[in-house]
Amino acid sequence: MSFEMMQVHSSGLGPECDALRNEVRIFVQNELTENGFVPQCDSWLRGFDKSFSRKLGARGWLGMTWPKAYGGYERSPLERFVVIEELLAAGAPVAAHWIAERQMGPSVLRYGTHEQKNKILPGIASGDYVIAAGYSEPDVGSDLASVRTRAERVTGGWQLNGTKVWSSHAHHADFLFVLCRTEPASAGKHEGLSILMVALPAPGVTIRPIPLLTGEHHFNEVIMQDVFVPDDMLLGQSGQGWQMITSELVLERSGPERFMSTFPLLVELVRRCQAEPENTSALVAVGELVARFEALRILSVTIAKALENGNSPGVEAAVVKDMGTRFESDVTETARLLFPVQPSWNSHDTFTRYVAQSVMHSPAFTLRGGANEVLRGIIARGLGMR
Repeated sequence: MSFEMMQVHSSGLGPECDALRNEVRIFVQNELTENGFVPQCDSWLRGFDKSFSRKLGARGWLGMTWPKAYGGYERSPLERFVVIEELLAAGAPVAAHWIAERQMGPSVLRYGTHEQKNKILPGIASGDYVIAAGYSEPDVGSDLASVRTRAERVTGGWQLNGTKVWSSHAHHADFLFVLCRTEPASAGKHEGLSILMVALPAPGVTIRPIPLLTGEHHFNEVIMQDVFVPDDMLLGQSGQGWQMITSELVLERSGPERFMSTFPLLVELVRRCQAEPENTSALVAVGELVARFEALRILSVTIAKALENGNSPGVEAAVVKDMGTRFESDVTETARLLFPVQPSWNSHDTFTRYVAQSVMHSPAFTLRGGANEVLRGIIARGLGMR
């Protein structure tokens, strides 16, 4: 599907999705009433709670679109969209399953063997498995194809050596999916790459924390020294790694998490404006943010519909990620300027606490999932401008 031909649809999703949305809202409200979680901004990355993920799995809200044979529920991508949207709006702690359910599970479903699917997918759908991505590396930046991690053939499998960075929740992970070079790049650096699935903990794997400015720990450096990976943990075919990575990127970049990381703060902004109706400049600024949010939501829904129809709209996904992560930062800056507060991580005031969370996390918004500058190059190529 070309960028020029993609039609943007309204955000109405139909009665089945409406009924499911109400069900999720009731669940969330019950969890909040029972002190099941404390809402927060950027919850899809920092809100790690395995017990909460298991509750979602028990309700059939993980692996929703997957075949029942592998622990899924064969529901539509739009129904999955509704669940994700409501959980993000509530600031729910979904990080324990996020990466696994969003991109690793679909990769196993598409490229894995029957045995690999049986081994991994039901654990993701139940909320039991945490999976980390071992893709980025030191000194490589956004040039993912320049990975230095290598795997060499040995009896019965592969010997893996290299270092990965920014591997979210690797210290909790049951599996690490590692992009590595298994063959020489004869015609280009995108060739000869493979993905190995490392069951953790494993001999030779060292995981070191990369703390944020806040002191939080979800990023990690992962060092692999002579790690043995059996043959049956190679995902897909040897040398197929780049194809798998690029197919994942549509899922990673197009979802509502790319513009809803600061949504709880946006809600509080609207409430502050409602309390000060005479503050017309604030009303205009926040009204513009709300309009931008709805435009991004419609585009994201449109991509979900395209995925449902078997398309892979990579350029459109890059647009969502580029525009969405800038929007998230703009919500933070608008809140800070319109209603100045001293950001406090532990404040009893919800707005002040959300401002602190958003300010401290916003530097990563336009980097994770692909730097915006790189995404704009992808968009330019999709438009035939480059």
